[in-house]
Amino acid sequence: MEIKETEKYIPSKMVTLSTPLSHNSLSSPELSTKRHGCPLHQPMLPPLSTELNRCERAFVGNTIGQANGVYDKPLDLRFCDYTNEESNLKGKSLMAALMSDAKFDGADMSEAVMSKAYAVGASFKGTDFLNAVLDRVNFGKANLQGAIFKNTVLSGSTFDNAQLEDAVFEDTIIGYIDLQKLCTNTSISAERRVELGCR
Repeated sequence: MEIKETEKYIPSKMVTLSTPLSHNSLSSPELSTKRHGCPLHQPMLPPLSTELNRCERAFVGNTIGQANGVYDKPLDLRFCDYTNEESNLKGKSLMAALMSDAKFDGADMSEAVMSKAYAVGASFKGTDFLNAVLDRVNFGKANLQGAIFKNTVLSGSTFDNAQLEDAVFEDTIIGYIDLQKLCTNTSISAERRVELGCR
């Protein structure tokens, strides 16, 4: 196989260290909290999709490699607005969807299946998740005020710093460890904490 000129391997610059690496140098606070100026706990997301109809892809959903969140191209719904969407999101599979900063306020997402979705900072005010499966969804800093999680499966999903005022958790199916993590969210009202079974 002949390699074209543009495909030839070009070695990157070599870096030499003035001091040998040790376990202690790798665990220094500076290295453990930053990578190229970014905190390590924040994922490196791909650039925003330039696909013209990327927001409409949610109405089709995706099912590629749903068990592992593997896809040929990401379902990029970042910054899309689905406010009061009444039917097009119902029952959709949104696997490994990038949903940060999107708006789903008042949307009907009943029976939707979301696995390994990244919904940090998204807004789901009053969203109906009736009978939905929310598996390993990151709802960090999301606005879920008044969201309805009735008979919803919440497995491995996280709600760090999410706004959960008036969220309904009636008959929610959630594991013990996930419940303990959810119960640490101080925005859940006393009534809803009882509904969830928080201690």
